Amino acid sequence: MSLVVWLSCGLLSILGALCYAELGTTIPKSGGNYVYIYEAFGPLPAFLFLWVALLIIMPAGNAVTALTFANYILEPFFPDCNPSPNGVRLIAAVVICNTHNFQNAFEGTTTEPGYIALAFYSGIFSYSGWNYLNFVTEELQDPYKNLPRAIYISLPLVTIVYVMTNVAYFAVLSPHEILSSNAVAVTFGERMLGVMAWVMPVSVALSTFGGLNGGIFASSRLFFVGAREGHLPAFLAMINTSYFTPMSSLLFLGILTLAYLSTVQVYTLINYAAFSEALFVMFSVAGLLWLRQKQPNLKRPIKVNLALPVSFLVICAFLVFLPFYVNPWETGIGAIIMLSGIPVYFLTIYWKNKPKWYKRLIGGTTTFTQKLLVSVIEKGKFE
Repeated sequence: MSLVVWLSCGLLSILGALCYAELGTTIPKSGGNYVYIYEAFGPLPAFLFLWVALLIIMPAGNAVTALTFANYILEPFFPDCNPSPNGVRLIAAVVICNTHNFQNAFEGTTTEPGYIALAFYSGIFSYSGWNYLNFVTEELQDPYKNLPRAIYISLPLVTIVYVMTNVAYFAVLSPHEILSSNAVAVTFGERMLGVMAWVMPVSVALSTFGGLNGGIFASSRLFFVGAREGHLPAFLAMINTSYFTPMSSLLFLGILTLAYLSTVQVYTLINYAAFSEALFVMFSVAGLLWLRQKQPNLKRPIKVNLALPVSFLVICAFLVFLPFYVNPWETGIGAIIMLSGIPVYFLTIYWKNKPKWYKRLIGGTTTFTQKLLVSVIEKGKFE
């Protein structure tokens, strides 16, 4: 069933990416979901996405990737055992012709829809990045050509690689071994590669390091755009005069991400982030349908078949609401954090005639945070 989930998540990501190709070329602004929700439904829903992205989605997602990198880069230095090279070669020769792991493949598989939806959270998180270019649309060269091209080339390839990699894992390892392993690629490498087993953790570490770089690059632009629109403190919209990068936003995101490293429960972080992101991806695609209805004459360099966003919207709705009855705690906390943004929005943005003492309080907090980030920049000698 996990292979079915891997393949389904890849197809779902391709479906979503095609919808985002239309959104990204119709609304050619950086900010991704934030901009699309803002254009379709107004400032409050857009701020709620920004609020949840600030508190959960971006820092938690980056923390998960960093933890994965740490697990794999350290694994070769703390192995559970050192198998004999000849023994490893013998086992490798045996498992080359062994297909028994695929017999009774669905034995023990849960049929509970809520748990399958939770499995999709982990799968979709692994495919995350399919909408990163939508967060940096303004920095793309020729987005009308390169945005869809990146989608058409990358996602089918990534889906094939993920599915075939997991087929390889299941050909060599039993489901019990996979579940009990802290780093499946390392266990696979020890079984198959002998003295070259170190290649697997190093490769995964390099991959996660690159993924973390992409996540930080995209998410910092989200906070930059939010500040530019007045939904976050203005200093987060400041850019470096030499490299034109949003340095304040990068540092602020880094501080939030470090806070999430207080836990190493990776799957808990994934569920927090994936639930919130699935909810607002659903809103973004709903915005696509809303704009089709309200602004039919809007220029759309890419216009997908209506069946794609409708199908994607229905699937996202199931992924958002099904886990509530099997894992109400984690999904409920994500919903509570999202709703907590409503009073914050009304107190900081919607309320225009604020008393002087309130303005001084907000201004003082903003000034303190700004000075703290400036101090970090100066001590770190960041350019």
